Amino acid sequence: MSQAPDNLQIESWQRFFAMQANNSAWDLSETSLDVLNQPELLDAAHASAWHWRAVGTELHHMRSVMLLALVHARMNMGPSAWAYAEKMKNFFEAKADTPDWEMAFVHSIYALAAHANGKMDVFGMAHQQAASSLASLKDPEDQAVVEKTFQLISKL
Repeated sequence: MSQAPDNLQIESWQRFFAMQANNSAWDLSETSLDVLNQPELLDAAHASAWHWRAVGTELHHMRSVMLLALVHARMNMGPSAWAYAEKMKNFFEAKADTPDWEMAFVHSIYALAAHANGKMDVFGMAHQQAASSLASLKDPEDQAVVEKTFQLISKL
C-alpha cells in the first residue's frame, strides 16, 4: 500500500485514492468467490476509475476501464462488462508498446466479459488467446500475477 500524501494538494490525494481503490478492487476481484455479495468490489472499481479520470494519464484511465470490465464480468453485468472490455481491448491492441503481461490480462478479461454477455463464440477464441498469451510470458512473476485472473475463467 502506498503512503498517504503529506501535503494538501488535491491531485496527490486523488492519485492516492485511485491507487488504493484500484488495489482493493483487484484483490477482491481475484480472491472473492461470492463477488455478488461484495458491493465494495464494484464501489472500489468505480472509485478508482473516477479518481484516475481526474488525475491519471490515458493509460491509467484505460487500465481502470480494464478493471471495470473484469469487475462487471465477475458480477454478471454482461452488457456493461462487454462495453468496457471492447473499449480496453481496442485501446491496448492499438498501442505498439503494450507489454506482453498486459495483453495477457486483456485477453483474459475479454474472455470473461464475453462469457458474462453470452458471446460464447467470442469467449472460446478469447480464452484460447488468453491461454496462449499467458503461456508465452517469460517473466515468472508476470505469469503468476496474470494467472490469478486467468484462473477465473476455469471457474465459469
